[in-house]
Amino acid sequence: MRSSRWLAAAAVLTAAASVLVAWGYGAPDAAAAADPIVVVDDTFEDGTVQGWTPRADETVAHSTAVAHAGTGSLVVTGRTRTWEGPTRNLLDTMRAGTRYTFGVYVRLAAGTADTQLSLSLERQWQGTANYEQITGNATVSAGGWTLLTGSYTLANDVDFLSVYVEAVSSADASFHLDDFTVSYVPELPIQTDIPALKTFLAGDFEIGAAVGRAQLLGNHAQLLNRHFDSITAGNAMKWDATEPTEGTYTWTDADAIVNYARTNGMRLRGHTLVWHNQTPAWVFQNASGGPLTDSAADKAILLTRLENHIRAVAGRYAADVDHWDVANEVIDENQPDGLRRSDWYTIAGLDYLRTAFRVAREVAPNAKLFINDYNTNVTTKRDKLYALVAQLRAEGVPIDGVGHQMHVNIDWPSVSETEAMLHKFIPLGVDQQITEMDVSVYTNGSESLPAIPQERLIKQADRYRDLFALYRRYRDDISSVTLWGLADDDTWLSTFPIARLEAPLLFDTRLQAKPAYWGIVDPSRVTPTPGSPSAASPSPSRSGASPSPSRSSASASPSRSSAAPGNCAVDYTVVSSWPGGFHGEVRVANTGTAPVNGWTLRWTFANGQQVTQAWGGTATQSGAAVTVTNASWSGMLVPGGTATVGFLATWTGTNAEPTAFTLNGGTCAVR
Repeated sequence: MRSSRWLAAAAVLTAAASVLVAWGYGAPDAAAAADPIVVVDDTFEDGTVQGWTPRADETVAHSTAVAHAGTGSLVVTGRTRTWEGPTRNLLDTMRAGTRYTFGVYVRLAAGTADTQLSLSLERQWQGTANYEQITGNATVSAGGWTLLTGSYTLANDVDFLSVYVEAVSSADASFHLDDFTVSYVPELPIQTDIPALKTFLAGDFEIGAAVGRAQLLGNHAQLLNRHFDSITAGNAMKWDATEPTEGTYTWTDADAIVNYARTNGMRLRGHTLVWHNQTPAWVFQNASGGPLTDSAADKAILLTRLENHIRAVAGRYAADVDHWDVANEVIDENQPDGLRRSDWYTIAGLDYLRTAFRVAREVAPNAKLFINDYNTNVTTKRDKLYALVAQLRAEGVPIDGVGHQMHVNIDWPSVSETEAMLHKFIPLGVDQQITEMDVSVYTNGSESLPAIPQERLIKQADRYRDLFALYRRYRDDISSVTLWGLADDDTWLSTFPIARLEAPLLFDTRLQAKPAYWGIVDPSRVTPTPGSPSAASPSPSRSGASPSPSRSSASASPSRSSAAPGNCAVDYTVVSSWPGGFHGEVRVANTGTAPVNGWTLRWTFANGQQVTQAWGGTATQSGAAVTVTNASWSGMLVPGGTATVGFLATWTGTNAEPTAFTLNGGTCAVR
């Protein structure tokens, strides 16, 4: 029996395939519209437990007390430990490299208080066990059924493999499960008739993807090799993966990624040596299991552990890792000094950073050493990070670069905010990299959609287009851009901040190019949404004039070329507003056929607004009239090209938007 939800899933996949065909990103074929292939379908309608067994001393039995569909289910009782629950052997069912989708309906037994359940997997190889969650923890009640669903790709050698359900927040909760399914969608071959990203961007910077072992197999490996020349170990080099207990190291997954990069001639980024997350508890505990304090003795213990860890991990891969995220997410802009109050900092102060970079330089002298953080486009965080890097470099701490994670969404941040982020660190003389980029199709942490609408994928393509155009303008300062994942079938955003359907990367769940890919490679292939900037002025492809010349070649020449009247268009946006002030953004597009080399943009405020700060250009104001001239790096506007100016301004009472703009004297359309 096939459950109705898998029929629904098949319908969604079929609809998605139809959209891809409509956009011109793939040809229709039988596999594109195929139903998921169900390899396990346990309905418990035959009166048996269908191969499910207890993990320990609990009881697993067939039940007719409740059922999700039909009359039968499975019930587990007599639990005394949180990890106990029903388990099923999948060793002969799953094959390496295939991404399987799991689903099971769960419900607490009558009279049981609400608790959290999850679906997990245990794999073993030669006596060593590993445990991995397939789904997040879900709150379940006795009053109705809850679906646990998630995906998993087997990428390791195994001689034992089983799936199980556990009540992670209760040692004695009894519960039912029903309609357990395991399925997969047949793979499509990767597209070999589209431009390779690494070739397209070869004159700009390296392009990378964060990977695990699953991305080193089959079609995923083919996609990785075709489009990327750099890889980051997404989790395999973190502390919990390499040194789960003190002095005992696990190298299997990290070695696999290192060997793959070496074999395939790819650059390798190491991630990460010091972080407040994914660090085992023992690191911050004394010999008795109590917490370390900020005493001199405890500080020495912590710094010794840090040094030993870095010597082991960075030293092992010194010949292979080109760049290390030595320190990750150390800034908290809400603190007066801007420093995150992690255990690292509260025990050791800044000495943990000094130690980390010093030791990393000693054991990996040829690697560039980075400090990496998120939301560096936010002014206060950017400024605090800048101050920290400037201070440590002045002390002689060997920080070579700043990593900007760029976990962003289809509406945020603006190009001007991102440009200000990049521009901020240029005076320090450090390398800059985009280290963890993805673009969420959601703009808040609570929304969840059953399918991703076309308009969101188009907005995502526009976001990738604009940000990559910016990165390319800063090619002299950016050495690498890394996507945080290879394709939409495996992204951390599927479970964070909530479990939901996500599509943040350039390739879809079947490894086919999305509009986001074309937003970078050829924006003219992306169907614009009505009213979007690209509807009026699609960016040219790379084969013509470059839409993002280098900063050095974009400087204004002494003689300016004028924009003919009507050959420009402006989008004016109030990004945010507060009592007495606001953040504005003006994006101007060259809609003509000739390039504009050096530009002056003018508008008038009607309500006494006053510009106090600007970026992306130089702003002056006389009365109500505002004049903005290009920055040294943004003077060239090729046909279809855009420039964005961000600014802060004051206002009182009314903040009407300007109604007229001119570019080099020519009147612009206002959109």
